[in-house]
Amino acid sequence: MPTSLVLNGKNVTLDVDPNMPLLWAIRESAGLHGTKFGCGMAQCGACTVQLDGTAVRSCVLPVSAVAGKRVTTIEGIQSKPGKAVQDAWVKLQVPQCGYCQSGQIMSAAALLATVPAPSDADIDQALSGNLCRCGTYQRIRAAVHRAAELDKA
Repeated sequence: MPTSLVLNGKNVTLDVDPNMPLLWAIRESAGLHGTKFGCGMAQCGACTVQLDGTAVRSCVLPVSAVAGKRVTTIEGIQSKPGKAVQDAWVKLQVPQCGYCQSGQIMSAAALLATVPAPSDADIDQALSGNLCRCGTYQRIRAAVHRAAELDKA
């Protein structure tokens, strides 16, 4: 049964099993490969996308749960906070291996959309579900603070 949604600002219909995890529909049906598979259990955050502006784990979210909703992936992030996060990531050279970065960025942008001047505790809580095997957490936190400054400008 086809599922219609707004994917990165465009109306799309995904002709997939409604129980298929959104991650695989995004990657296989929509051809967007920026959202990564990490653990398949919503514990690492590599698969994070935004659902109506909220960071969610797409590896356990069935396509049926997003019918008629707005899904934003790393390829479609156009919000001012999202662009500020991406700019800060580059300026502060946050990535090491880079695998987790799309999920980190999606969570950080969702945070800044609701908390424009986050504390360290806000950042730690909002990104606690995004694991970085390289351990760049200090750079990630610094980049979120920098993005908050850029977003104000």
